[in-house]
Amino acid sequence: MKKETLRQIKQAYEIEEECIRGLADTFDEKAYSKAIELLKNAPRIGTSGCGHSGIMCQHFAHLLCCIERPSRFISPAEAVHGATGFLQKGDVMVFASRGGKTKELLPIMEICKTKEIKIITITENLESPLAKGADVVLKQYVNRETDKYNAQGTTSSTALCMIFHVLQTALIEETGYKNEQFAVIHPGGAVGERLNKNTK
Repeated sequence: MKKETLRQIKQAYEIEEECIRGLADTFDEKAYSKAIELLKNAPRIGTSGCGHSGIMCQHFAHLLCCIERPSRFISPAEAVHGATGFLQKGDVMVFASRGGKTKELLPIMEICKTKEIKIITITENLESPLAKGADVVLKQYVNRETDKYNAQGTTSSTALCMIFHVLQTALIEETGYKNEQFAVIHPGGAVGERLNKNTK
């Protein structure tokens, strides 16, 4: 391994650590409280984003299902071809877009507004269309990406993932979700064995 490669590796840890600390420093209790309340009371939750943001949105939808909040990742491509039928009045859509201008998401926002679906947007750009059209905006802080060109979706993905983990953590507390419930829906794998062993 080249010395420069090793230096870049060590720096990557430092960059992402700094990002998470920055997220904690920019935490907005009022915004998170409102977002958590919407997610807590939503009959159904949709998530949508493109690229790395979309992958993180898929992760969040799965996390929500794991605490029995009915959720689905809605592909931006499928959303405008009928997939937004999953959501009804009173549901919540979560958009993730670092720049807040992702053109594939803007038509979905209009559909949500027409159907009276609440919108949570996660973005760095609080003046963006996706932020201005949202009911709640959660700020995504990103110091820089880990690669030397500051171009790949690395640290930004970590930041978004951390926001989703915070929401998941809060919802478990706010809804009173119990491990015994998780044991029922997660009997598979090592986690399932441990959960069900502890509930017997």
